[in-house]
Amino acid sequence: MLVARSIGLFVVAALFEIGGAWLVWQGIREHRGWLWVGLGAIALGLYGLVATLQPDAEFGRILAAYGGIFVAGSLVWGMVADGYRPDRADVLGAAICLAGVTVIMYAPRSG
Repeated sequence: MLVARSIGLFVVAALFEIGGAWLVWQGIREHRGWLWVGLGAIALGLYGLVATLQPDAEFGRILAAYGGIFVAGSLVWGMVADGYRPDRADVLGAAICLAGVTVIMYAPRSG
């Protein structure tokens, strides 16, 4: 149950961080305005809040693992929001990152 909760929190965190960064990008690079930038900043703050809810108490471990979620999630976001089509190298790289997340977060540990 803790693994399912952890994965769910990673997904929510990814939505807030990637979505927040995308909103800032849209506001500045696509000239959609400061409201988009402000909403992005709020979403980025919520990402930080969600990250603290992970069952593991190690900041470094959580953020290192989240990096892999961010890589894969960013490709998915680009596909959905911008019509981006990842190539084989993108998919392989994301799979490697997700394998790293699995090892960092869910491998058995002693002590």
